[in-house]
Amino acid sequence: MMIGSARAQVDTSAQNLMVVVREAIGANQNSETLEPLGRGRLKLSDGREFEFELAAFLLLGDMQIRFVFDGPQFMSNAKPQDRARLGLAPAEALALAVANIKRVYGDPVAKPWEMGLMQVEGRSPDLDSSYVLDRAFWRHLLREHPEGLVVAVPKRGALLFTPANEEAKVQWLPDNIARLHATSGKLRVSSALYLFKDDRWTVFQSPRSE
Repeated sequence: MMIGSARAQVDTSAQNLMVVVREAIGANQNSETLEPLGRGRLKLSDGREFEFELAAFLLLGDMQIRFVFDGPQFMSNAKPQDRARLGLAPAEALALAVANIKRVYGDPVAKPWEMGLMQVEGRSPDLDSSYVLDRAFWRHLLREHPEGLVVAVPKRGALLFTPANEEAKVQWLPDNIARLHATSGKLRVSSALYLFKDDRWTVFQSPRSE
């Protein structure tokens, strides 16, 4: 699924609201938040510039979330006016968007990946990274691993984790995740590592500087 700005034939109702995780270049947010990103500027190939604003929020580390509406060929970016029209506070919109993803594309499933790491997948690779927002999933894993889970989201189709007490795997992550992030082009999400423990997210290793 491609993400675009065209909205023709895209259902913009609450039941079609979803959320994607994207890179917030240069950000290094230490604590979990939902801080509006505000207006941005885009320069066209002919030199013209214009302002835009999406329903987008800084989340943690160098990750941001963007609300979108799912379509048959692409996803349409939601705007702040859409969230206001639906009468949803940011946290409410996030909970609904994650629930919609799971209803349409399935619950997340953890499968073995390289080096003994686990990869989280659903039925749409474009949305695999969004499962980092599924708190119920991570809470369930935490029951088996109360020491915490070290999590990486280097690109859209790669949501990886390992228990925090598996030292060899944790030590393997930093350079290799940074390399995967750096070579993923427009699909990249985050160069940081995250820790889910005690029912909260924190930055385990800060994002790499460019």
